[in-house]
Amino acid sequence: MSEAPEVTWAPTEESIRNTRLWALRELALERHGVLLDDYPAFWRWSVEEPGAFWDLVREHAGLIGDGLAGPALSERRMPGAVWYPDARLNYAENVLRHADTRPDEVAVVGLSEDGRSEWTWAGLRDRVAALASHLRGLGVEQGDVVAAVFPNIPEAIAAMLATASLGAVWSVCSPDFAQPAIVDRLAPLTPRVLLGSSGYTFKGRAVDSRPLVDSVGSALPSVTDVVYLDDLDALPHAPADYRRLPFDHPLWVLFSSGTTGVPKGIVHGHGGMLLESAKGIGLQFDLGPGDRYFTAANTSWMVWNTLPNTLSVGASVVTFPGASTWPDADGQFAIAAQTRATMLATGAAYLALVEKSGLRPGDRHDLSCLGTIMSTGSVLAPSTWRWVHEAVKADVHLSSDSGGTDICSGFIGGNPWQRVHLGELQGPTLGTPVQVRAEDGREAADDEVGELVLTGPMPSMPVRFWGDEDGAKYHAAYFEADPSVWTHGDWISRTPRGGVVVHGRSDATLNRDGVRLGSAEIYAALQTLDEVRNGVVLGIEMPGGRYWMPLFVELADGVGLSDDLVARIRTAIRSRATARHVPDAIEAAPGIPVTYSGKRIEVPLKKVFLGHDDAKAVNRGSLQNPGSVDWFVQRARVFNEENGIKAK
Repeated sequence: MSEAPEVTWAPTEESIRNTRLWALRELALERHGVLLDDYPAFWRWSVEEPGAFWDLVREHAGLIGDGLAGPALSERRMPGAVWYPDARLNYAENVLRHADTRPDEVAVVGLSEDGRSEWTWAGLRDRVAALASHLRGLGVEQGDVVAAVFPNIPEAIAAMLATASLGAVWSVCSPDFAQPAIVDRLAPLTPRVLLGSSGYTFKGRAVDSRPLVDSVGSALPSVTDVVYLDDLDALPHAPADYRRLPFDHPLWVLFSSGTTGVPKGIVHGHGGMLLESAKGIGLQFDLGPGDRYFTAANTSWMVWNTLPNTLSVGASVVTFPGASTWPDADGQFAIAAQTRATMLATGAAYLALVEKSGLRPGDRHDLSCLGTIMSTGSVLAPSTWRWVHEAVKADVHLSSDSGGTDICSGFIGGNPWQRVHLGELQGPTLGTPVQVRAEDGREAADDEVGELVLTGPMPSMPVRFWGDEDGAKYHAAYFEADPSVWTHGDWISRTPRGGVVVHGRSDATLNRDGVRLGSAEIYAALQTLDEVRNGVVLGIEMPGGRYWMPLFVELADGVGLSDDLVARIRTAIRSRATARHVPDAIEAAPGIPVTYSGKRIEVPLKKVFLGHDDAKAVNRGSLQNPGSVDWFVQRARVFNEENGIKAK
């Protein structure tokens, strides 16, 4: 048995009893006679009795609608589970019900580089109602798609809720995407209306979004109106009106990050998102009235959707469209302090960046209100994990979470009842039937690496993929390897303490001498070296059974790849992982291609090195830095010529 890592956060008995999860425990005892005294017991019951668990979540959250007294789960299958077959409800109505009880409390803090606005719950409700009426006047009906190009501003939230109130379908792209990338995503949706804003401020510079929005609108033949929402208060007042819909009626279309190919249009339903928010945000993160949540995510990343999801549990949110590393790297912490946020959701890559900047946010900002930091997007290195407690806040609940756009939430992550061990995610979230599946199909033992699979349905699983009428693409994405389970594509292991370690994408698995290796340990080692800005490791299967595992590194400004630095990179990897993790070659690249959510595109780059056409293997529209691909394409051509790899 492996030695337990240090404990970095621990709840008290008093704090446990004050959580919303404790209130759910009491309700479980009252309704079902089950006594759930610790988190593992609660999790087991939640996945063994999903219908009872999710209906308990619904009751505890106070979700409103018709027909919710019927069965929560009438058909327990994957895919195609049937949740609340008699229900009719509306996502926007459930979010804005809080305006009835707390009309004058702040719901949304709209922060920008050059100003601040605050919307009360009543103000949010009234703006949503006015915009919904305007959209209805433009001919938007139930089932129509309303598309948008918005930065992370309050108007984006209002537009999403107005769309949902009508029963129309929402999809948004960030204005930092290139026009072709936006059109590629939105065109298949045939949107009726395109919404946008005129601009925003980024790094002290005014950004005019109108040419982009107008260009997108012109490129979408289905769009009848392009509407700029720079002043929602100018719209005529209208009464709030919500169309109650079936549980799985489409709410929004999100797009996968593009790390493994063309982004998929993932459709989520009204009911599934409400239940998942009540569980994931209300119970796992213990947020509700009195809390304030901030994330700097752009609107194209599923983390942005946690803003309206957080509103659904009654907490307030902060939006910010500016540069969170300008003028200083710790800008997100400055915003958290300024807005008195109780929770910050951010990326592991951002935390590593601030760590390398040398700044100590806890010394520079008043973070006394900040109780939780959720890190996601990639694996959080242990060195950065320690840095958060040393340089940000000693007693903050740092929760590393791993999930997906697929469920718009987390599969594994934090909870308020268990201790946090360095380098470990606390465990599967409630109602998420996670199993670690070994290569031979059995459930993996503790500390054994295997596939993350789900053995049962969740209400937030996609309703469908857009344009996938027969479900073939949906089935291929999750059920092709084993139709009996959802295979997510992440490589994880369970620890003897019940925690989880994420080792990277299983489709990017490295294989040395028949031993499968994760890339996460290599990337964690790179974060300890100030000279290395980023890196990507590939496992290339060559002709004749040979195997090549190169590491490409992006170096800090003014740094060259000297023999000494190569040696130190190898030593760091060997000491923090194993000798097998040490790459065959280390080469400097001018940049590492990453998606807009900061993820490396290991699988597409591997395909290029195996002779695939880069235009088909790499979706450049998914990348923050598409030009960085060119160097890899040239390097792969040389490699292919040297090793007799033919074009595919």
